[in-house]
Amino acid sequence: MSSTTMTAPARAAVLRHRAVRKLLLLAAVAAVLVPLADARWGSGSWPHALTVSLDGPLKSTSTWIIDNRDSHWLFLYFFGHISGAIITAIHAVYVVLLALGWAGVTAGAALLAWRAAGVRAAVTALLSFAVCGALGMWVPTMRTLALMIVAVAASVAVGALLGLAAGLSDRVFRGLRPVLDTMQALPAFAYLLPVVLVFGIGVAPAVLATVVYAAPPMARLTALGLRGTDPGVLEAVDSLGATARQRLLTARLPLARRELLLGVNQTIMMALSMAVIASVIGADGLGDRVYQALSTVDVGSALAAGIPIVLLAIVFDRTTAGTRQGRTPPRSAWAVLAAATAVVAVAGRLLGSQSWPDGWTVAIAAPVNTAKDWMVDHLYSGLPGIGGTADWAAHYTGWVLDPLRSGLQGLPWWAALLIVAALAWLIGTWRTALTAVLSLALIGVLGRWDASMDTLSQVLAAVAVTLVLGFAVAVAAARSPRVERLLRPVLDVCQTMPQFVYLIPVVALFGVGRAPGAAAAIVYALPAVVRIVSQGLRQVNPGALESARSLGATGGQQLRQVQFPLARPELLLAVNQAVVLVLSVVIIAGLVGGGALGYDVVFGLAQGDLATGLVAGVAIACLGLMLDRVTQPTKGVRDGNA
Repeated sequence: MSSTTMTAPARAAVLRHRAVRKLLLLAAVAAVLVPLADARWGSGSWPHALTVSLDGPLKSTSTWIIDNRDSHWLFLYFFGHISGAIITAIHAVYVVLLALGWAGVTAGAALLAWRAAGVRAAVTALLSFAVCGALGMWVPTMRTLALMIVAVAASVAVGALLGLAAGLSDRVFRGLRPVLDTMQALPAFAYLLPVVLVFGIGVAPAVLATVVYAAPPMARLTALGLRGTDPGVLEAVDSLGATARQRLLTARLPLARRELLLGVNQTIMMALSMAVIASVIGADGLGDRVYQALSTVDVGSALAAGIPIVLLAIVFDRTTAGTRQGRTPPRSAWAVLAAATAVVAVAGRLLGSQSWPDGWTVAIAAPVNTAKDWMVDHLYSGLPGIGGTADWAAHYTGWVLDPLRSGLQGLPWWAALLIVAALAWLIGTWRTALTAVLSLALIGVLGRWDASMDTLSQVLAAVAVTLVLGFAVAVAAARSPRVERLLRPVLDVCQTMPQFVYLIPVVALFGVGRAPGAAAAIVYALPAVVRIVSQGLRQVNPGALESARSLGATGGQQLRQVQFPLARPELLLAVNQAVVLVLSVVIIAGLVGGGALGYDVVFGLAQGDLATGLVAGVAIACLGLMLDRVTQPTKGVRDGNA
């Protein structure tokens, strides 16, 4: 009797728990629908009866575009003018950079950084452009810089206009959000294919692909800044009789200044990350040097071209960070900066040196390749007791990737949908779960179920390793300021290094296959995880830690029972970012034998096969959207209010 009395309140408490109620409701729905689905379509892979083939319509579209690209008015008088305007703009910027010469460009960048962000940023800009020249990459750097200036200007303009519309209209915001989600989840390779079909090979499609990739952050942050304006300020402005236009220009935009500048910063970073990918379709500059080095596994040449990309990213980041902190130069300063730059440029021209002097260059390709060869010779195989990188790759593939892929591909299709629904609903709302389930179901409808499960297995395995390593390093960085200071420059370089650069050394060390893609993905995603987790742990309320210590808690107990629970939002964000970043590299790993959806996208781009490439790209976008919804809670659930 007492046992029944004791268990009844406990049972009631369990049933009152929100997560338990969600799971019970989902189980009840599954008990009704699963037998019907099993009887109608079976319990194997995604049923063929529920697939829709888009190969015919997409191939017809591709054929029509190719046949009419040189004669139809749409291409001649619309797309042709867009392409011509982009090429003209890039050429004009490049001519200006050549006219300034190395002295004028370096001085102008340093002066601008000084006025915007201080002396440190100026020194960083000066040294960065000097290193670009010293590596023998001055001309490719100027080509990349010209392309980036035009691409960033277009991305900022498009993103700001979309963000302005979304920030002022709830209807536009709701309609634009899924579009931005798709644009950010869709891999760059996927939308390289349609722009190549329409515009051909060259810098114009490269710029347009960059705009599609880099504009969403600007749109999101612009909308966020406008929608987050203090209602009290708007009410005060309205009481003064301001019109809608005056309210926007005098209140909403100035108050959203921080978000707008952060949007510019993120747009620049994402545009630079496209520099290498855009080289696949004819974009000249540093990206082309990295891409050519990948084809010959030339680590030294790839590093010599990759370092300037990193340095450009650092210069842009430091300069825009200064403007975010309120150091915007006054209008009169622009004239002074322009005059000083012109004086230095003229002085450089009088000295007869427009391009970087050849005598001031240092060749690092040969020493780096020598070091790479030594590492391959000594680490690839034959290490006593632990084998070598080739053995590690084989073990990782055979013991982790193959069983995980077999398990996911052998999982009944309805079970996969149920698992995704449960995970997304537990961490979010029913809308989150519905979005995740529909995204996964669309992959099956497109006929890419097995390939998507292969890609998912690679992503999950790499994310697991990334989180283990990232959490361990982040804990050390959060506990020791010295470790954090030592890690900061390493994380800066790793986060800004192009994805392709990571593929080259891992291919040399691990061979071709799925393992090098996983290794590159782990290295690429690790810095973001370390930064987010360490910041979350450092921001935990000191009073809570002091209370735990006063109760005799050890360091490990404080970490598990205080810091991790209180930093839960940051930990979940780290998981989410790890998934997104790993997925982006796993797709590019299709170039080095990663297979699955990444191979389909690369094959479609190489062969001009719109059906294969675009359908695989949409499947990747759906996979990314599903993983995003499963790993990122909504605000209400995160705060415990839903």
